[in-house]
Amino acid sequence: MTRDKELWAVALWVERTHGEYGPQYIAEQIGRLALEGDEGGIAMWRSVAERFDQLSERENSPLA
Repeated sequence: MTRDKELWAVALWVERTHGEYGPQYIAEQIGRLALEGDEGGIAMWRSVAERFDQLSERENSPLA
């Protein structure tokens, strides 16, 4: 599995598990990792956030 597919899988998991609270969950992960000084983890969750936003845009599209 490519890194991109892994990130999409995490975004889909967040969407299915946390629904409308997905952005809050992602922000909590980023905040936790910031306190730990984990720049790589922060970057990963920011990438997940971008994909999560794309999923949300798809669902709110008039064509959905």
